[in-house]
Amino acid sequence: MRLDKYLSHLQFGSRKEVKALIRDKRVRIAGELVTDPGYNILPGVAVEVNDAQADGPLEVDYLMNKPAGVITATEDPTQSTVLDLIRPHDYRPGLYPVGRLDKDTTGLLLLTTDGNLGHTLLAPNHHVPKTYAAKLAKALTTEMKHQLEQGVALKDFTTAPADVQVVPATDNKEIHITITEGKYHQIKRMLLAVDNEVVALTRIAMGPLRLPEDLDAGEYRALTDDERSLLDQMVR
Repeated sequence: MRLDKYLSHLQFGSRKEVKALIRDKRVRIAGELVTDPGYNILPGVAVEVNDAQADGPLEVDYLMNKPAGVITATEDPTQSTVLDLIRPHDYRPGLYPVGRLDKDTTGLLLLTTDGNLGHTLLAPNHHVPKTYAAKLAKALTTEMKHQLEQGVALKDFTTAPADVQVVPATDNKEIHITITEGKYHQIKRMLLAVDNEVVALTRIAMGPLRLPEDLDAGEYRALTDDERSLLDQMVR
């Protein structure tokens, strides 16, 4: 990879700014001064900018605990997006959220630069399970639970059977519900269809990924090697 592209991916500036940085003799490779922006970077070679190590993965996968009030998009002229929560040093070109959570829905969100991974996870034929913790306006009855588990007829489609677990000691007003589709407002629409209403919704799992209990709203971290391996196994 070209040196200017490499440093631009690591957020040292635009390609124009990085070229100026290189020509100002502020970059060393394996200890040697390099002034050619087109210098070919080999894997594992040490790169320094202003005598500080310049490293980090060019491709990234982040697990975020999405807060309420931000939209799941890469950019928006008027509203804050999940990418606005990414620190400049951690951003990489092509980073995007896999799927979407409504503005008021919180919880697990995967962001990646791997287009193939995102496409595969969202492909309908892969039936990737997604689990949500839902707080309800009123107690879930046995009949409501049965309807959700059989599949609910909505205006535009009939949902696949959901797995519904009532959270103990919540007077049947909190449930964990797992679906394999991901239609717009699907969980909310499903509960409305059985004469109930979602008052708060948090995604707690997607495929093999789980929302870490110690990850605060608005925070994110890189996927662990084990988490990435589990994703790779699933999409294969």
